[in-house]
Amino acid sequence: MGRSPKASKVLIPVTAAVLAAHAIVLLGLPALEQPPQPTTVVMDTRLVELPAPPPPPAPVPPPPRTRPASRPPAPAAAPEPAPAPAAPEPESNPTQAVDTPAPPAPESTAAAEPPAPAPEIAEASEADTARPIQVTPAGAAPLPPGTALPVTLPNSATLEFDASGQVKGFHYSAGARLQWQHDGQYYSARQSVSMFLLGERAQTSEGLITPHGLQPLNFSDQGRKTQSANFDVAGGKASYSGGTAEAAISDGVQDRLSVFLQLSALIAAAPDKYPPGTLIDLTTSSARAATRWQFRVGAAEALSLPFGSVMALRLDKLPGKSSGDQRGSVWLAPAMQYLPVRIKLTQGQDDFVDLQLKKYTPAPQ
Repeated sequence: MGRSPKASKVLIPVTAAVLAAHAIVLLGLPALEQPPQPTTVVMDTRLVELPAPPPPPAPVPPPPRTRPASRPPAPAAAPEPAPAPAAPEPESNPTQAVDTPAPPAPESTAAAEPPAPAPEIAEASEADTARPIQVTPAGAAPLPPGTALPVTLPNSATLEFDASGQVKGFHYSAGARLQWQHDGQYYSARQSVSMFLLGERAQTSEGLITPHGLQPLNFSDQGRKTQSANFDVAGGKASYSGGTAEAAISDGVQDRLSVFLQLSALIAAAPDKYPPGTLIDLTTSSARAATRWQFRVGAAEALSLPFGSVMALRLDKLPGKSSGDQRGSVWLAPAMQYLPVRIKLTQGQDDFVDLQLKKYTPAPQ
C-alpha cells in the first residue's frame, strides 16, 4: 500500500531525530541537559539556643624526666647558708678635708662660699682625745701627767693676712683677719676669710682664761651654714650641732682656732723649755669632731712677709695616723708676743693654704 505524500513529510523529521539520538550515544558526546525548572523554597526561621561549650580539658603534666639507669642520681646540693647580717656601716668621718674648705672651680663661683680661715682634713678621731696636753722635750721622756705648764697670753691685737692657696688645681687669693681679745678672765677670737664675689667665711672661739691657758666653751664655723661645738670640760665631753657623736675631752682641749693662740701662750711663757725637737701633743676639735694634733718645735727662721722681714719660731704640725692627714707649719714671732705671723697647711700632693701677715695692730692698752 502506498504512502501519501503528506505522511512522508511527517516521518522525515522523526527519522532525523532518532538518527541524531543514536549518533550521540554512539559517539559519546555530552547530552544536552534540559534547563532546570524554577522551584519555590519556603524558609522557616526559628531561634535555636545552643548548649554551652564544655570546659577545656585540664592540661596533662609531662611525664617526669628520669635519669638513665646507668648513672646514679647526684647527691642533693647542701642548702646555701643564709647571708650573715651586714655589719653597720661606720659613720662617715665628720671631720672635713680642710678647716679652710677649698673654693670651688671658677664655673661654680656663683654658689660658692669663701674658704674658712684654716684648712681641715679628713682625720679619724682617735680614742685618746680625753688625754690632757703632753709635752715631750727633745731627746727625753714625756713630762709626767699633771706637770704645770706656765702660760703667758699675748695682748689683744688684730692681725691681717694675705691668704693664697690651691685646691684641685684651682688657685685662689683672699684676705684674712684674726681679731684676738681677752680681759684676763674671758677671751674671744675671730678669724675670717673674705673673697671677692664670694663673701666671708668665719670661725669664732670663745671661752675662759685659766692657769693652764685657754679653755674653749664654744667654737663655731660659719659659712653657707653654721656648725658649732660646745665643750664641757667638767663633764669630759664635746658635743656638736651636726648630730655627730660626742667626743671625750679633758683639760687642755683646744679648737681649730684657739690651738694657735694656746701654742703662743705656752712658748711665750718659757721659750727655753721648748728647744728644737720638742713635741707638743694636744686634743684639737673642729665643729664636727675631735682628734689629736702633734706639733714639733723647730728653729727660728727669717721670713719675708707682706708685713716685712720677721724672725719667727717654726712649729711643724705632724701628720696623724690616717693616710689623708694634713701637714703644716705655724710661725710664731717673738717680737709680737709669739702671735702667729704665718700659717701654712698642706694636704695631698698639691692642695695647700698659706696665710702671711700683712698688718699687725695691737689693741690700745
